[in-house]
Amino acid sequence: MIMRFTVRQCAVALLLFCCLPLQAAQASQADDRQSGPQSFREAKRMAAKLYASLPGGQRTFYCDCAFSGKDIDASACGYSARKNAKRGARLEWEHVVPAWEFGHQLQCWQNGGRKNCSKNDAQFRRMEADLHNLVPAVGELNGDRSNFRFGMLEGEPRVYGRCDFEVDFKLRRAEPKDDRRGDVARIYFYMRDRYGLKISRQQTQLFNAWHKLDAVDDAERERDRRVSALQGNGNCYVRSCDNKK
Repeated sequence: MIMRFTVRQCAVALLLFCCLPLQAAQASQADDRQSGPQSFREAKRMAAKLYASLPGGQRTFYCDCAFSGKDIDASACGYSARKNAKRGARLEWEHVVPAWEFGHQLQCWQNGGRKNCSKNDAQFRRMEADLHNLVPAVGELNGDRSNFRFGMLEGEPRVYGRCDFEVDFKLRRAEPKDDRRGDVARIYFYMRDRYGLKISRQQTQLFNAWHKLDAVDDAERERDRRVSALQGNGNCYVRSCDNKK
């Protein structure tokens, strides 16, 4: 059977054929714009630029210490080093959900830890570089918190000066100040929903309480807006999904 086409049909087919590569390229460019940082190193560079332009100046997440570049201004927040003064004067970028917590749930971690995951697992690299989970922190706090989970601690002495951040090394727990607890909860829920992070029932109950007690404020909304512009996706717990559990 011989199929015959009119001149008009041939022209339309040729036009569609020519446009396909352009449409694919445009879609690819759009995906690139929305993919965000491709590595933890790139994420830290992007986060530094993001925080440099936030209203109210650059402040660390847990202690509200002013910082410039990698230098912490302890006089702005009354931070006092517990043990490591050098690291206490240095700005570091911390994963609110630690790399260990989301990494050890992946097979790559079982076969070689974080180094293997960063090198060979695309899902881990996306999680490691997600700007929603990355915050500026006093270096010593980042080190002391390590991969400890968050929780409520009773009767812990303040060992970081006026900075309201507590760590129990025996229980392997850390407790942020009141007005950061909701932020922490919403970041955990975001990571859970986006990447399938497993959170225990006990922690989920705690984070639900923190989410309600420490409501979203303007600073958190602005940070989410800017991360979304860079990365292409927002945290709906900051925006409009308060009913999610």
